[in-house]
Amino acid sequence: MKSTVIANKDFTISKIDGRVYGAFLEHLGRAIYEGIYEPDHPTADENGMRGDVVDLVKKLNVPVVRYPGGNFVSAYNWEDGVGPREQRPVRLDLAWHTSESNAVGIHEFADWCATVGTEMMLAVNLGSRGVDEARNFLEYVNHPGGSYWSDLRIKNGRKEPFNVKLWCLGNEMDGPWQVGQKDATEYGKLAANTARAMRMFDKSLELIVCGSSNPDMASYPDWERIVLEHTYDEVNYISLHMYFANRDDNTPNFLGLAEKLDTYIETVASTIKQVKAKRKSKRDVYICFDEWNVWYHSNKKDREILEGNSGWPHAPGLLEDIYNFEDVLMVGLILNTFIRRSDVVKIACIAQLVNVIAPIMTEKGGPAWAQTIYYPYYFASVFGRGTALQLQVNSPAYATTHAAETPFVDVAGVQADDGTLTFFLVNRHTSESIETEVDLQGFTGGVVIDQQVMTNPDLKAVNTANEQDKVAPRKGDDAKIVGSKLSVNLPPYSYQMVRVRVS
Repeated sequence: MKSTVIANKDFTISKIDGRVYGAFLEHLGRAIYEGIYEPDHPTADENGMRGDVVDLVKKLNVPVVRYPGGNFVSAYNWEDGVGPREQRPVRLDLAWHTSESNAVGIHEFADWCATVGTEMMLAVNLGSRGVDEARNFLEYVNHPGGSYWSDLRIKNGRKEPFNVKLWCLGNEMDGPWQVGQKDATEYGKLAANTARAMRMFDKSLELIVCGSSNPDMASYPDWERIVLEHTYDEVNYISLHMYFANRDDNTPNFLGLAEKLDTYIETVASTIKQVKAKRKSKRDVYICFDEWNVWYHSNKKDREILEGNSGWPHAPGLLEDIYNFEDVLMVGLILNTFIRRSDVVKIACIAQLVNVIAPIMTEKGGPAWAQTIYYPYYFASVFGRGTALQLQVNSPAYATTHAAETPFVDVAGVQADDGTLTFFLVNRHTSESIETEVDLQGFTGGVVIDQQVMTNPDLKAVNTANEQDKVAPRKGDDAKIVGSKLSVNLPPYSYQMVRVRVS
């Protein structure tokens, strides 16, 4: 079986915004406590942050991290997380039926972000709260001094403002599971008023309005249209969320979900254009895909806590999906889709970063390690920066419930600023290798400088604390360039990254 790809140097999609490789940390389960923060851990720094987790995050080169939620933010009082730790209140978190110590708040999170080299993307509570709390939070975080809230920040130990530019206007406000759920009109008006108030403080802020929680919501895509009709001139992005599950153990159909993702993006991009035309606007609004990942492995295990049968535990294990090799392929497909849609998807956040549906896992007092999905995320984040190439792919296809024609070979291509080409390739075929030829039109002097291959005979193979490298990339050696043609063999159910230096 064969496939062909044309990569012409004159045909590109868009400059990729590096923030498309962002991440997310919510006060949920062990994401914060025992995830990034464990003061008694042998590797903990003076702020109580785990050094082994810091090292794994640094390797990912994460550009931005969304915080503090997620569902958690819709009943969160940001003031609870500032000031002397011993004076902070313990609160009940309705979203995840747990208790919140508030030992970590904006100051601690900001220090951690500085340590790992990432920027903050903060969410304001538009569920149980509104405009006033949002503007106060903004003043606390970004004003230099001489006002009530900024002076309180200084009193709490931070003289210089945090200067956060990215702000989410609530979270999943269309969802009945959300504290303070609203219909599209109600939320659109509140988000517009909040955005206007925040822009009165700083016109250069980048604001993100809530889109649909997933493409199966009854209100989708009318939600996007109505919300944008209220907010279009006040915001920069509309958020989308989508999680991917293989509940019926049908791998071909599971991997076909990438086609549903692409349709979701296309539909919302078209809705943005419709509202822009209706409003006769010259502004552009883009997509912030600020929650995405595989999520289904832990659902049954989580039920007792989420239904309230365990009381109100602090930082219990929740949403701790143990990812397998099959999930490597799905995450690779998602990231390829974002690269190909880089003209409209400018920011994205894998949900989440540590322990909670995450590429990094920890044991309390013990090791931290990379889950299987760490690797495609790592390769895309580190080597997927630059300009997305407009590839012409000719691949055999198969039918799924998501698309009649789902290509076996999925490819995204990027040209870095130094000219290097990087191709990310997934073979969705269950049993056949596919010889793939990439015609490098207009590129000269091509030399393969790296090939990383991920395969495994067991789709359900996982990494654990004791077997941390059971699923890991290996160096490939069969990618060749003859003339202007790059040839690479894609084993069945495989993920690869191939990098090519050109003149």
